[in-house]
Amino acid sequence: MSTISEPLFGQRAQEIQPYGRLNRHPLGLSDDARAQSVAALNQALADTCTLRDLYKKHHWQVAGPTFYQLHLLFDKHYEEQSTLVDALAERVQMLGGVALAMAADIAEVTRVERPPRGREEVPVQLSRLLEAHEHILITAREAARRADEAGDLGTSDLLVSQLVRTNEMQVWFLTEHLVDAPLTRADSH
Repeated sequence: MSTISEPLFGQRAQEIQPYGRLNRHPLGLSDDARAQSVAALNQALADTCTLRDLYKKHHWQVAGPTFYQLHLLFDKHYEEQSTLVDALAERVQMLGGVALAMAADIAEVTRVERPPRGREEVPVQLSRLLEAHEHILITAREAARRADEAGDLGTSDLLVSQLVRTNEMQVWFLTEHLVDAPLTRADSH
């Protein structure tokens, strides 16, 4: 009798870990500290996924005299936000939690304002991005402080050294595009 290797399709089973339940990991952190960090990290993850996708939307839809520069900048920031998404999700998993992963779940949890489906002017795109960054920065700093107080230095470090610093840098780059400076002639008084 010969055996043939055939793929098994259509498989389903119960979840091995429901969302919201923590697996025990010997990390030297209390369950409460881990649960608090997982909740904060999943919120940061949802908001960062939304900001990442906002960058891609604007990358595709930007128009006007600064098209080329913003097209490239938005894509660069998208990639940096993608790196943050991965770091946040992996930290949730390290702490024994379940990271948000699907677009519908992200949309349900994010606190970043949803843009219209259509195309918007550059100043509106930049304003939306800056508002999302500010929201993430405020909540990340608060979450880092709470994680630090709970003894979760790994989460605090991630939030400060990666999430806050990356978002601050991106805010600087975007803000400079909103300076009202002439494009072709200096303003001489």
